[in-house]
Amino acid sequence: MTAKSPVRPSLPLMLYLLLAILLATVPVVFLLSVVDSAAVRQELEVNTEESRNQTESGIVLAVNLVDTGLKLFDRTLNQEMEEGFDLFIAEYERAGRDPGEMDLSRVKEELGGRMDLYIIDEDGVIVYTTYPPDLGLDFRQIPDFYGRITGIRLGDSFAADRVVSGISSGELRKYAYRPSPDHRYLFELGLASSEFQQYRTALKYRETVRELVDENPDVIEIRIFDCLGEMITGEAHPDDDRRLEFVRKAYREKAMIEVENATAGELTRYVFVDMADLDYASDMSLVVELTYTTRRAEAELAGMLDRHGGVLLIAFFCVGSLSALAAHHLTRPIRILVEDVDAIARGDLERPVRVSGDEEFVHLAESVSAMVGSLTETIQKIRESEEEIVRHSRVLEEQVRERTAALEESNRMATLYLDIMGHDIKNANNVANLYADLLHAELEGEPEAEVLGKARKGLTKSIEIVHNVNTIQRVQGGVPSLCPINLDAVVRAEIERSSVPITYSGTTVIVLADDLLSEVFANLIGNAAKHAGPAVEIVVRVEEHGEEVLVVVEDTGSGIPDAVKVRLFERLVRGTHGTAGTGLGLYICRMLIERYGGRIWADDRVGGCPECGTAIRFTLRKATEEGDP
Repeated sequence: MTAKSPVRPSLPLMLYLLLAILLATVPVVFLLSVVDSAAVRQELEVNTEESRNQTESGIVLAVNLVDTGLKLFDRTLNQEMEEGFDLFIAEYERAGRDPGEMDLSRVKEELGGRMDLYIIDEDGVIVYTTYPPDLGLDFRQIPDFYGRITGIRLGDSFAADRVVSGISSGELRKYAYRPSPDHRYLFELGLASSEFQQYRTALKYRETVRELVDENPDVIEIRIFDCLGEMITGEAHPDDDRRLEFVRKAYREKAMIEVENATAGELTRYVFVDMADLDYASDMSLVVELTYTTRRAEAELAGMLDRHGGVLLIAFFCVGSLSALAAHHLTRPIRILVEDVDAIARGDLERPVRVSGDEEFVHLAESVSAMVGSLTETIQKIRESEEEIVRHSRVLEEQVRERTAALEESNRMATLYLDIMGHDIKNANNVANLYADLLHAELEGEPEAEVLGKARKGLTKSIEIVHNVNTIQRVQGGVPSLCPINLDAVVRAEIERSSVPITYSGTTVIVLADDLLSEVFANLIGNAAKHAGPAVEIVVRVEEHGEEVLVVVEDTGSGIPDAVKVRLFERLVRGTHGTAGTGLGLYICRMLIERYGGRIWADDRVGGCPECGTAIRFTLRKATEEGDP
């Protein structure tokens, strides 16, 4: 009966119940917190984006308002400049429509010296002017502007422009255009006045948007660029080359460009303010560079996450406390029941099972009480049965002792009878065999000799049976006493007794056996000589394999079928040959070999060819140098 492995104690039920409640509630609380955090994060991001969009929309509106004021001022100068083109065209006609013959300086003086004169050819290049810094200026480098002045040159009307900064000098000027009568040239007047700076100072883009920017704490800096990429307001930066690329890109694409610097915690937006007007050649569109800080939003988000984390921890603590109280209350009847059952398990069968809690626990307590009552009755019956078993055991023990003594006496008598029978039958057989030999010699050649020969064979088999029985009796007679045996002497002694030629090369090995080892070789050699015929060739080989010795007895007879080999060494199993014996010889061989700690089996002399003869193989243990088994 196998012993049951001890049951490992598990965790208390209260702990399992507490874990179950926590596993049911904590994920819900955590999920709600995560969802709320995600919603707050999204709301914060939306608010931040809306704040930026409102700031940028306000800036666009403010810039347009400033530009509207400047545009109103610029229009007050249109009539003066339109009248100035009359003198410009008159001089062109006087010079025979040859700009090289025109006296532009005189016309400038007649116009009061406030306006400079420009002559632009059809390639958009200023070829003549009273303002040397702009001579040779090629407007093809400003494709949009070149397209507009080309349209004016090919038209027939006066076109006023805005007050803009000069490309060469940066000075504020009011420009106006009119085509030459032959449309070969475009005449341009540029009015410079100190009033421009005064009005520009009164209407500054930066001061207009400053109030809007101050309302957004995320704005770090604002800079404004014109369509040529020139900074109108703001401070220079070391990386302005890179920033101007974004300015130009925003102007080209007429869209907002966003660049984030995560390392510095900044977000820069390049907002395109479209102020192009088909009534004017110059494009007054601007690009506003707004730099926002992202650290405030990140800090606010981190604070929000910290607050959510604190709330989550408090929620976990509250849920855990309430769960512990609930688990303690729910498991109280079970704990009481366990205490009572433990007391009963320790042998206190009189311990009452207390009933409390819900209906299920009441039924459970009643079932346990009923089980204890039934257990008490069963124990009483078991005790009575044990007493009865003890009485029967004593009677059985006495009967076993009596029958054992009788059996031992029977064994002694059987052994005595076997010894007497073996001795007397063996002597009678020997005497009968001696007289049969004498009689056979006298009747040699007579018809009765054949009958006498059969009688001699019967006597020989009887002698063999008695000898085998005596050998089996000795093998089963007690514990074997093994000792070192000279294997070579045993083999040679049996070869000398054999009447057939045997091939054997000898050995020096000493094995563990007793004086019955010769019976193994006598049976194996005798079987080979008996069953293989008069022309048989027998070979005995001894091979050493480490601590074992392999002995092989081969013959050149007709062999043994595979079906017989597996049962050849069983008791009373005979071979298929006509001369098969009693079936005890090979059984005795197996008993002796196993007695010596070896094994024996039958094999083909030639592998895969049963008809080429048999090889009986068995192993023996070598004796140690001291001669101990």
